[in-house]
Amino acid sequence: MRRYKKDQLRKIWLYLVLDSKTRTKYLVKHNVFAGVGKNFFFQPRKIPADPKLIKFHDNVVVTSGVLFITHDVSDFMLNNMGLSRFYEYQSGCIEVKNNVFIGSNTIILPNVRIGNNVMIGAGSVVTKDVPDNSVVAGNPARVIESFDEYLEKRNKKEENIIKYVDKESGNKLWEQFYKNRGE
Repeated sequence: MRRYKKDQLRKIWLYLVLDSKTRTKYLVKHNVFAGVGKNFFFQPRKIPADPKLIKFHDNVVVTSGVLFITHDVSDFMLNNMGLSRFYEYQSGCIEVKNNVFIGSNTIILPNVRIGNNVMIGAGSVVTKDVPDNSVVAGNPARVIESFDEYLEKRNKKEENIIKYVDKESGNKLWEQFYKNRGE
């Protein structure tokens, strides 16, 4: 019971910390996940229910609102239906390999491995393993291009490179936005 309370207090504290870098340092220092490699960045405020079932390798960026679902609790509902069998609680691991970017509000389901050199588009639902060197998006997430194709496109983009958005740079971005639309 004492460990449970400590875990709950840790989750509340992490939720209240405004700075993502501070949260990330805390998660790494206290071994919250099964494993974390070098150059790890974790922006979500919510810590998964079973963080020891999640492993991150090197150079991983997890943006805001990403959910890691390591279990299926539909057994609670099924077991209350008076069916002839009993359904067990099911859990599964999630592994995120090297050089992975996970876009905002992505949902990753149990028993998924995300390969090396992967970009996951915002709002995706990852239901199965993601192959190396791919960009995936959608619900369910599917490969939309190779990592190399993404890099090639990204390397061609010179516009909108601004390190800090102040009033002047914000105005510049709005000018470019309207220019791209012929306005």
